Amino acid sequence: MHALRPIALVALALLLFVAAHGTGIDLFFQLSYLLVGIVIVAYLWAWLNLRGLSVRREVFTHRAQVGDVVRERMTLVNHWFLPKLWIEVIDRSNLPDHSAGFVAYLPGYDQRRQVIRTTCTMRGKFRLGPVTLVSSDLLGLFRFQRDIPGDNEILVYPRTVPLPGFVLPGAELPGGQDLRRRTYHVTPNVAAIRDYQPGDGFNRIHWRSTARLGRLMVKEFELDPTAEVYVALDMHEYVQQAWRPVERTSGRQFRRTTESTEEYAVHAAASIARHVLEQNRAVGLIAWGQRREVIPPEREARQLYKILEALAELRAYGSASLAEVLSAENARFGRNCTLVVITPSLDERWVTGVQHLRYRGVRIVAILIDAESFGGGRSNESIRGRLAELRVPTCVWQRGQPLTTALAQTAAMGLHHAGAPHARPS
Repeated sequence: MHALRPIALVALALLLFVAAHGTGIDLFFQLSYLLVGIVIVAYLWAWLNLRGLSVRREVFTHRAQVGDVVRERMTLVNHWFLPKLWIEVIDRSNLPDHSAGFVAYLPGYDQRRQVIRTTCTMRGKFRLGPVTLVSSDLLGLFRFQRDIPGDNEILVYPRTVPLPGFVLPGAELPGGQDLRRRTYHVTPNVAAIRDYQPGDGFNRIHWRSTARLGRLMVKEFELDPTAEVYVALDMHEYVQQAWRPVERTSGRQFRRTTESTEEYAVHAAASIARHVLEQNRAVGLIAWGQRREVIPPEREARQLYKILEALAELRAYGSASLAEVLSAENARFGRNCTLVVITPSLDERWVTGVQHLRYRGVRIVAILIDAESFGGGRSNESIRGRLAELRVPTCVWQRGQPLTTALAQTAAMGLHHAGAPHARPS
């Protein structure tokens, strides 16, 4: 439409010029010259409006969490003495709900600042930028744009919530013995007392022995057999469901929505990891999404951020089913391990994998995301029945239900059912 306007004016000028030669009327000559002049001036106006401009972007944080507000400051600078009467700034960021565009008038050697506040609604790694500048003349004959390269990245962690009512079963070792393995972490199991060495933390000092012996004595610890927790997240592509209809964009990429079993599963995994670490227990993550993601259990504070970073970019593009993942990773699970399985899968083969782990003494908690409540699949009643036979604490999380309420069902069921199953199949 914009390209037709100057062409129409030039065509009209030519007709007037031809009419002027045919009739000899000076007014037609003047009108034709005027129209050509308007087109030339409008073109130069719009083109020059984009010269001598620069854009600066300042992101105040490169990491955030779903629900946080991200602040960004964008500055448009005019380096020329000529004023810029109309400049539109179009932001090409892919952060959801991020609207950083604006329209500005800039006098000569002036600048315009815009502070953008965006509430993070979706986890993932997103791009802030680049920017496209758009200018037009007063008559709207020409519309030019200029791409300004440069962008920043922001990583949005999944949201976590406190889980005061969620209790995990403790793992056991044969005979109830501790793991005779020293650790640099503070655990409930004190192994020995030794002399203080430079670099030892003051929280390791044993004050009674220090007072009795007259010199600083510190405690050494052993690993706590109840502390190791694995969160197994089912990222099989073909078991996921979404509530709202989604549109295919390119290849297998879909427009994302927070109301999906994938996002619910990631939210649950992040919250459980935080909950376990707050209890001073080691937690790890297993998820086969677009790639194999395995984080060994640790109890350090940085472990939460390692898990959150992995979950932020994790997508349900996995080709392996949950049963295959449990089979491939089963060497990691022993009697000193508690396994939390999070899945919307209705394939009962993964329950068979859980059964084998139960006979080896692995404590298991199952969190079933109800795919039926997301508008797809069927009831998971048969899965729940088989897990009940294995005495696996199970909760069902339905769409729209708070995670805290859903996981409280596990505590209500009673974790005393987490003992070994009655009989082993022949």
